[in-house]
Amino acid sequence: MPRLAALTAGLLALAATAALASAPFTADDLVSLHRVSDPQVSPDGRYVAFVQRETDLEANRGRTDLWLIDLDARKAAPRRLTHDAANDTQPRWAPDGSTLYFLSARSGSTQIWRLALGGGEPLAVTDLPVDVGSFRISPTGEHLVFSMAVKPAVQASKGSSKASGQVYEQLFMRHWDAWSDGSRSHLFAAPLDASGRIGAPVDLSQELDGDVPSKPFGGDEEYAISPDGRRVVFSLRIAGRTEPWSTNFDLFEVAIGGGTPVNLTAGNPAWDTSPVFLASGDLAWLAMQRPGFEADRFHIMLRRAGKEARALTLDWDRSVARLGATRDGKHLLATADDIGQHALFAIDPANGKPVRLVGEGYVDEFAPARGGVVFSWANLAAPADLWMLRDGGKPVRLTDVNAARLAGSALAEFEQYSFKGWNDETVYGYVMKPHGYTAGKKYPIAFIVHGGPQSSYANAWSYRWNPQVYAGRGYAVVFIDFHGSPGYGQAFTDSISGNWGGAPFIDLQKGLAAATDRYDWLDADKACSLGASYGGYMQNWIAGNWPDRFRCIVNHDGIFDNKSMYYTTEELWFPEWENGGPYYEQPATYDRWDPSRQVGEWRTPMLVIHGARDYRVPDAQGIATFTALQRRGIASRFLYFPDENHWVLKPANSLQWHAEVLDWLDRWLK
Repeated sequence: MPRLAALTAGLLALAATAALASAPFTADDLVSLHRVSDPQVSPDGRYVAFVQRETDLEANRGRTDLWLIDLDARKAAPRRLTHDAANDTQPRWAPDGSTLYFLSARSGSTQIWRLALGGGEPLAVTDLPVDVGSFRISPTGEHLVFSMAVKPAVQASKGSSKASGQVYEQLFMRHWDAWSDGSRSHLFAAPLDASGRIGAPVDLSQELDGDVPSKPFGGDEEYAISPDGRRVVFSLRIAGRTEPWSTNFDLFEVAIGGGTPVNLTAGNPAWDTSPVFLASGDLAWLAMQRPGFEADRFHIMLRRAGKEARALTLDWDRSVARLGATRDGKHLLATADDIGQHALFAIDPANGKPVRLVGEGYVDEFAPARGGVVFSWANLAAPADLWMLRDGGKPVRLTDVNAARLAGSALAEFEQYSFKGWNDETVYGYVMKPHGYTAGKKYPIAFIVHGGPQSSYANAWSYRWNPQVYAGRGYAVVFIDFHGSPGYGQAFTDSISGNWGGAPFIDLQKGLAAATDRYDWLDADKACSLGASYGGYMQNWIAGNWPDRFRCIVNHDGIFDNKSMYYTTEELWFPEWENGGPYYEQPATYDRWDPSRQVGEWRTPMLVIHGARDYRVPDAQGIATFTALQRRGIASRFLYFPDENHWVLKPANSLQWHAEVLDWLDRWLK
């Protein structure tokens, strides 16, 4: 494949907000922004379909429609294809390009629909008794492959019909934000007839006890159909009693007409996922090497017909997030964290060499196009839009969906910096200037600690912890990719395990000091620390180990007590890897980094936030934090969302969240 032109700083300039804008960016602006996702290029390369989400504040939800861009037309404006009260998502092209298939709940349940490109109303393809979760169309157009939740046969109750008790015999009785109803997500295949309707579905995964796609966030990236349309490969973790402490996903292959699935990766006890077929029929996928470690490096494996699988990118010290193939099916495309960016790469399957195509900002989803790729791109000063990069050319912007909404807003400037952190190793962070910045003036600091902890606070746009909102309120913002963050080599990521309050904490201390020394507009004496999930854990750790540094703290969904956290969370592989085993085997590690053991040192005012449906960090952790603060007589406030999970997703709740957080900062810093 001819080498695609790399993006440079010119891309940042293309996406920059008009310099004349003067109004501060607010939480109301953030919540009201349109969001683009899931670009899909038509088989002839002329069109790209995508999903656009718009916020309905009155209904307190987001709603999604399908849109279309003509790539052959010069500066073509996007055209809305669907507009229904229900959400329309996941556009997928028929192989001949005449029809767009998609998911919609317009019939009362989520089913597969189709829309002829030449016009007309959408027509139902499926009328199944339960919701369709995801789907793909075979390359030949002869089959649909889709997922649905299948419930086991209901057993007769042993109690009164008025009794409300639920009985469980194994874990994952609740997961993420839902209690188990006993269902499994199965993968089905059904033939498509000439009228566009499906025939009788065949359950492809019924012989296996597991979910396809995986719960709670898996999608159609976890299964693939061979170029000849005869085989389906999918990723599945055998469930049973061990599921909550296992990351052993395997790839299974089965005929599209049904049969017994064959395990292709039985030799790897760690994670195998994201199968992608090349035009030759060769199969690529993502694999980890260490069982039980969800943040291990995803490298690319390749299996040629009749040959043993081989590791393609084992020497590339980056973890692949998303895997795909070029339009001709001869090369691979991949995204990965890379020094505070989330970059797009092309990879030659002959030698595994990665070539960076898009290096600045955050590339999320992408779709192969004629001579290039369409991708979603954002940065810290620009929400995601679609761009196109053609071979040998410059990036072309395809959408500007928030132009009107951002026309009057001044998005703050930001800069990446580095310093010597834990073990004298180089660590990176970002600073952002406040709205209305004036040289010679000092500004109070919002010091944001990312969650994960194996995630990156990268050059990206966020709808939950967006530093632009704090900058718009007049705060300078500092955030650091401490030890444990991906994108700096796997050893850097590994260094946090068994060391939660050590290396990352030192990085935060040194990183804030380096920023205040380097940037004279940062007011070192006026700072508030904020974070969620692991970032919330770190707020509790800071409260006991750095109690005089910050004037206030904001703790969202943070861990208070490592022992009770272990026995009440759901995905046990996570605390077990991070602490070297279950609590009853390794109590010393859990106790060493337990924030509750230092409550006697706490004295910093803290805002505590938690969601009732957060089963990853159960709400008792937030309640315990608030109890400790109140009992100690420390100024504190508790914001509780009975209808939110580990995140805050509803627009009205997001506005309340921001109002409480910003008011807390104002109270202590202004």
